[in-house]
Amino acid sequence: MSNDILGFGIVGCGVISRWHANALSEIPEAKLIGVNDVIGERADALAAEFGVESFASLDEMLARDDIHVICVTTPSGLHAEIGIAAAQAGKHVLVEKPIDVTLEMADRLITACADAGVQLSVISQHRFDDGLQEVRGLIDSGRLGRLVVGTASTKWYRTQGYYDGADWRGTWKLDGGGSLMNQGVHYVDLLLWLMGPAKSLVAQANTLAHDIEVEDDAAALVRFASGAVGTVHASTTMYPGLPERLEICGTEGSVAIDDGTIVMKELKDEKGETGAYGNRKSTSSEGLAATSAASDPTAIKHEGHRRQMVDLISAIKSGTPLLSSGQDGRRALEFILSVYESSKAEAPVALSGH
Repeated sequence: MSNDILGFGIVGCGVISRWHANALSEIPEAKLIGVNDVIGERADALAAEFGVESFASLDEMLARDDIHVICVTTPSGLHAEIGIAAAQAGKHVLVEKPIDVTLEMADRLITACADAGVQLSVISQHRFDDGLQEVRGLIDSGRLGRLVVGTASTKWYRTQGYYDGADWRGTWKLDGGGSLMNQGVHYVDLLLWLMGPAKSLVAQANTLAHDIEVEDDAAALVRFASGAVGTVHASTTMYPGLPERLEICGTEGSVAIDDGTIVMKELKDEKGETGAYGNRKSTSSEGLAATSAASDPTAIKHEGHRRQMVDLISAIKSGTPLLSSGQDGRRALEFILSVYESSKAEAPVALSGH
């Protein structure tokens, strides 16, 4: 293998592993070497599909000198354990969301990667969407003014069969939570990335429509460190599933994003001041896909994963900062765990604010 090409291994051969494999197949500087899963037949099937090796054990994979990066696509509660083993073997780590299900394990993974001198990137593929990149630019340039309100909603639909289809789904031990930890984590991360760190929140998390241990609906009222406010809502109860939505509002402009596409953008420096009572705007659904992960998880495109892998390769080769780091993943996890804490205590919860 050329020194310019990084070898990748995938640990965990469930649904999302194919997004990683497909994304890697489109990157000239990357090559998928092999896969591993505790269910050998599942690893064999994925290996055959992509023409790579099926490793009988994680140790066998980690011993390979031609594998430089490990993609961790296992159930969430195993992310840090596998990532730590990879880091200790000198491998860079790309871990699916969430980083893990406890802050203790997230911190252990971050420390292990730092001690080993390897990169740690946590999947947040929507940061790489064109629409989100544009919003980030509007904020950085000051065109939205002082941010005052941010809202994120992931109003999806999952049947009981979805949860029954894998024994780890809907469990505290391996899923770490429900609609917020598994589905809503992406838009929690995006909200914090755009609005800045959260200072405090008060929340409710409930199980409304499924027979599972964890929540299928969670809502939070947030105070950001900047003084801005916001809301987060994540659910798997809403038939047939609505687009993910993010709204970022400032004193000089507002934007709304559905499924990564900007559907409303109003900037004062383009349109001037309104009348005393404002000028209500309706958003448009033009350009939105007919299906999305709201109702069909297989509708997720792998382009965001590809862009994030390219970002990781750049960090490995050139030392450029990661767009989604271990600390970013930890920040989203802290927020979600604080929602659960607030709901249980029926009281506001303070966050670290960084």
